[in-house]
Amino acid sequence: MLTLCGFSASNYYNKVKLALLEKGLPFTEELAWVGETDRSASPLGKVPYLRTPQGPLCESAVMADYIEAAHPEHPLIPADPYQAAKVRELITFLELHLELVARNLYPQAFFGGTVSDTAKEKVGAQLQKNIAAFGQLAQFSPYVGGDTFTMADCAAIVHLPLVSSATKIIYGKDYLADLPVRDYLARMAERPHVQRVNADRKTNTAEMLARPPKR
Repeated sequence: MLTLCGFSASNYYNKVKLALLEKGLPFTEELAWVGETDRSASPLGKVPYLRTPQGPLCESAVMADYIEAAHPEHPLIPADPYQAAKVRELITFLELHLELVARNLYPQAFFGGTVSDTAKEKVGAQLQKNIAAFGQLAQFSPYVGGDTFTMADCAAIVHLPLVSSATKIIYGKDYLADLPVRDYLARMAERPHVQRVNADRKTNTAEMLARPPKR
């Protein structure tokens, strides 16, 4: 049995959770807030991490690759090497060039902190450049990589809303507005597994925000 550890407000947790659901794999969930993780399973104290019959794994990309290799039924990565690489290319853009850059805005956008004007300017310019490049790769027809639901969709569904929200809050403009992201996310929200992930995320986000601040 697989056990996914972390919390449902985390987009990277939800990427792995959605992959497990879409592949139809049985798994359990173990709540682990940041600062309360099993360091033997996740040495940096990050979430998510995955308990497998062979032992624990951390880093969502590693976990996704393990899930796909160990359970090839209902594939989320194409068998063709080039098409598989194109899916991973999209995931890299989504996570390294969009979400990780936008993450610099999250303290002010979502958590009541402050981001310097210099940082906002730098992040904004980088996001505009990277989103334009991502738009050359993404297809949204109807899925982010073409006509098949893949692991890239598991990433896009959880990351794109954060990029959109953060830029709207910080800059007063959705930097993804020139791409068909809104329609894409609406289509994906019709999928039962996406509905479950989104419902769990909303519930867990409320729990997270209600937690007393750490001293």
